[in-house]
Amino acid sequence: MMKKKSIPASKPFLILFLCQIISALDVPLDLSQPPTITHQSPKDYIVDPRENIVIQCEAKGKPPPSFSWTRNGTHFDIDKDAQVTMKPNSGTLVVNIMNGGKAEAYEGVYQCTARNERGAAISNNIVIRPSRSPLWTKEKLEPHQVREGDSLVLHCRPPVGLPPPIIFWMDNAFQRLPQSERVSQGLNGDLYFSNVQPEDTREDYICYARFNHTQTIQQKQPISVKVFSMDSLNDTIAANLSDTDIYGAKPVTERQPVLLTPTGSTSTKVELRGNVLLLECIAAGLPTPVIRWIKEGGELPANRTFFENFKKTLKIIDVSEADSGNYKCIARNTLGSVHHVISVTVKAAPYWITAPRNLVLSPGEDGTLICRANGNPKPSISWLANGVPIAIAPEDPSRKVDGDTIIFSHVQERSSAVYQCNASNEYGYLLANAFVNVLAEPPRILTPANKLYQVIADSPALLDCAYFGSPKPEIEWFKGVKGSILRGNEYVFHDNGTLEIPVAQKDSTGTYTCVARNELGKIQNEVRLEIKDPTMIIKQPEYKVVQRYGQVSFECIIKHDSTLLPTVIWLKDNDELPDDERFLVGKDNLTIMNVTDKDDGTYTCIVNTTLDSVSASAVLTVVAAPPTPAIIYARPNPPFDLELTGQLERSIELSWIPGDENNSPITHFVIEYEDGLHEPGVWHYQTEVPGTQTTVQLKLSPYVNYSFRVVAVNKIGRSQPSEPSEQYLTKSASPDENPANVQGIGSEPDNLVITWESLKGFQSNGPGLQYKVSWRQKDVDDEWTSVIVANVSKYIVSGTPTFVPYEIKVQALNDLGYAPEPSEVIGHSGEDLPMVAPGNVQVHVINSTLAKVHWDPVPLKTVRGHLQGYKVYYWKVQSLSRRSRRHVEKNILTFRGNKTFGMLPGLEPYSSYKLNVRVVNGKGEGPASPDKLFKTPEGVPSSPSYLKITNPTLDSLTLEWGSPTHPNGVLTSYILKFQPINNTHELGPLVEIRIPANESSLILKNLNYSTRYKFYFNAQTSVGSGSQITEEAVTIMDEAMASRQVDIATQGWFIGLMCAVALLILILLIVCFIRRNKGGKYPVKEKEDAHADPEIQPMKEDDGTFGEYRSLESDAEDHKPLKKGSRTPSDRTVKKEDSDDSLVDYGEGVNGQFNEDGSFIGQYSGKKEKEPAEGNESSEAPSPVNAMNSFV
Repeated sequence: MMKKKSIPASKPFLILFLCQIISALDVPLDLSQPPTITHQSPKDYIVDPRENIVIQCEAKGKPPPSFSWTRNGTHFDIDKDAQVTMKPNSGTLVVNIMNGGKAEAYEGVYQCTARNERGAAISNNIVIRPSRSPLWTKEKLEPHQVREGDSLVLHCRPPVGLPPPIIFWMDNAFQRLPQSERVSQGLNGDLYFSNVQPEDTREDYICYARFNHTQTIQQKQPISVKVFSMDSLNDTIAANLSDTDIYGAKPVTERQPVLLTPTGSTSTKVELRGNVLLLECIAAGLPTPVIRWIKEGGELPANRTFFENFKKTLKIIDVSEADSGNYKCIARNTLGSVHHVISVTVKAAPYWITAPRNLVLSPGEDGTLICRANGNPKPSISWLANGVPIAIAPEDPSRKVDGDTIIFSHVQERSSAVYQCNASNEYGYLLANAFVNVLAEPPRILTPANKLYQVIADSPALLDCAYFGSPKPEIEWFKGVKGSILRGNEYVFHDNGTLEIPVAQKDSTGTYTCVARNELGKIQNEVRLEIKDPTMIIKQPEYKVVQRYGQVSFECIIKHDSTLLPTVIWLKDNDELPDDERFLVGKDNLTIMNVTDKDDGTYTCIVNTTLDSVSASAVLTVVAAPPTPAIIYARPNPPFDLELTGQLERSIELSWIPGDENNSPITHFVIEYEDGLHEPGVWHYQTEVPGTQTTVQLKLSPYVNYSFRVVAVNKIGRSQPSEPSEQYLTKSASPDENPANVQGIGSEPDNLVITWESLKGFQSNGPGLQYKVSWRQKDVDDEWTSVIVANVSKYIVSGTPTFVPYEIKVQALNDLGYAPEPSEVIGHSGEDLPMVAPGNVQVHVINSTLAKVHWDPVPLKTVRGHLQGYKVYYWKVQSLSRRSRRHVEKNILTFRGNKTFGMLPGLEPYSSYKLNVRVVNGKGEGPASPDKLFKTPEGVPSSPSYLKITNPTLDSLTLEWGSPTHPNGVLTSYILKFQPINNTHELGPLVEIRIPANESSLILKNLNYSTRYKFYFNAQTSVGSGSQITEEAVTIMDEAMASRQVDIATQGWFIGLMCAVALLILILLIVCFIRRNKGGKYPVKEKEDAHADPEIQPMKEDDGTFGEYRSLESDAEDHKPLKKGSRTPSDRTVKKEDSDDSLVDYGEGVNGQFNEDGSFIGQYSGKKEKEPAEGNESSEAPSPVNAMNSFV
């Protein structure tokens, strides 16, 4: 049985490919099958009343299904309604509204039924409602007269439409009214003013309602708002009172926040799972309040939480039951705060856990339909058969309903039907059709024969084998027509028949055969796989700098598979090349003629084949033409005569005179400063100005002793800095900024370590820099606790609860005052080890080497720290085949985040394991869960530990072997295969023998004499055969034949022949020696005297020693080669590495030799070619023995 593997979730390209493959459960349309609904209108179908209504219902089946409809639960006879037609070969209804029909007359609940002789499928209940966009009711709107600073709400109250309209506010000029933290639109469409200002006075506040379905916009009557300022109110009062009256309106008074919506201190909201949760708080007050949101007892969900409408609206997308809870909005200004708690309950319409799937069975088979759904409240499950409640449907003895499951036993062809599962609660319903189709069909392969697949080397290859049959066929893959079955880790076999080769290599090329078989038959199909070389750019385009009006060329030389046709495309700045005849595209280059400035940019060469694509880019820089050679370009001279004017507390003006440009215009000036008070001698970048500017207004910081200098820059480079300006000391002030990177992380379970980055010297703005550190526990109505510390970067708060959030802020201050109010950050007190272990640990053994472990997450409150993940400890207890214990070596796998499962790879087959799970936080590990025992199934064994072949006779051999080192299960037998090998190494017929598992030796009889045999030996378990071990052995020769053999080495004629050969070789050597000396002798010593080297003059020439020469070298250099001109050692051997004076200068290359008297053999012998004997670099002369051996 081949190992199957499901589609990995981590390979989306595989999923995309495999989704296109016909599933084994999809019945081909030429076979009988019940109807299946393939397309239908949505459950809630809002239609445009001005257009025809199309209610879709499409289905497939064999024979083709017929269609009928119900309306509001009763049969809908479309033949009696002239406005309604049904499309041919379809169940789709078309209601003709454009020719006199009224959409309102066709409101209702529709349901489609598709029926054939094998069953009936039904659609959802489709609710048809025409969209509505009613007009605004006429009303008389009184002007709003409001005192400055008061709050105001302008009500929109749009007409009730279907679907609800989109609301927005505009003026008479159709311009949207500006909104801000002070003025904003609520979720109900009203316009809220936290406090009105004189500029809010206008007469054209208009609310618009846009009905998207009918593409209409309705407009409310304009609303007039007049704001009375305090000054104008006082003038009005004064004009109407006498001088003796006491008058005067109160000035604008600040007010603490008051919620405009929602009202009261608490409210409730119910939202459905998967929807968007929108919570709103809008407050009045002066100054304008700021809104903040928190979730009591928890955190706002990360990555799903958004703030809109200036943080007045909290938006959480894709809500789930875990988002239920109390959400608090806090409105705060400088005078106080107000809050409102919204209790959110998340309910859920039914959603699928396991939707029923079509079931194809053969007669006599068993099967189940499972329908499982969840929701809040828990949905009820009901079954229908062919659209009829199953309780009143015709009885089927093979069917048994058990809650959410229908069990089928020994089905027959009459058991074919379509079953509907309905899961419903008060918030909605789910309806699913699933048929039971009883067929007896031999296998068929749906993939075209001889289909060709082409893949780039080192990429995945996916070979399709879409199949169908009933009973469901088993799939096997072979390479070649008569190859062995494919198995092993280099292949993945998918449930839909696809063979995956994760990393296809060149040797993967070939024909692959897919075989599908069931009890009714067998069929096979061949596909071909070709592996192509990847396309590469072997010479990429390079960065180019070209002068204006010149010519430039980019190369793009490619290497590709010879069977693929590449296409080369050039792009400029990721767009097509300009349509310009100056751009010439060649086979492997791009040439640009008469280059202009607009040609500057990035050029990309893209090479595409039908299987892959590669690209490479290079930048082209266009510069001006070079000047005449007489002009010398250089960096500019430094500026001079720096002057400071217009001294203020926070600014000063710096001016200077530029130095010589040196034929290259100055592009810009760089201004640097030195702080002589805090960092004397260190220059910092201040700013830069264009090269045409010689003055600059500089911003200054308090409490800094400034000096400035200026650097001029042109295209050649930077000038030397100017001389420093005079110093200017700015006055002290309170700090302008607070420390950055404020953090709160506990180092112990009962403390909170607050750290920050200290301000640099000039940031202190004055002497006496200190920090005010404040903290308070988050989500608790505690006051701030503060402490002032010296110029440090850390403060430790002791005695805190374990791992609770704190609000932290650090404010800088000096002798002159405080910095602005700092922003708050959230930190946590110290972590402690987790309190509880994960529960409900379950292990699912996938195969003999892989298991999957599940566990329930621990409650977050018990983690007592940042959840980092879970650790799984697992260890082997014993091998089930050997019953022997060994040293326990624990393995540890860590799973990051809040995962609740993990895979345990590398297990040993047929073994007993234990594991436990622990939760991990920043402090460490929590307690371990109770040890969970599990066992791995058997696997295939390893090869036998050895195979020895002894006691050869004429017709028998004795085989001895050792059991496998890793049996991986209970051995069932050994398999021995052997075959003879003839003199040309051809293999004879293969013989196979099965040997009981308890045997360790075997005498193999009835063999041929003097014959070599090759043996293949492997062990088996119930899972299959393990890897094999091979050996070769030879039976002995027939004794009678052996006696007729004569030892040739003892024969006299053979000894005489060998002596003659040796004498002949000796004579040849003497002749060659004489010929080499025929040209005369040349004393080497005369040549040495003629080419004397001064370095060797002090050497003694009478004894030939090297003593004086060696005395010049250190002992550590004893093994170095001799210097040029050194003498030959007394043993008269010359090695190539012993002298730099090459022998090639004196004779016939390195093969020249010295004669016994020191002369150089062959130097003037007149030979131009080497003798054959000289071509042998061996220093050993051929011996007669060797010659005889080679002769024999």
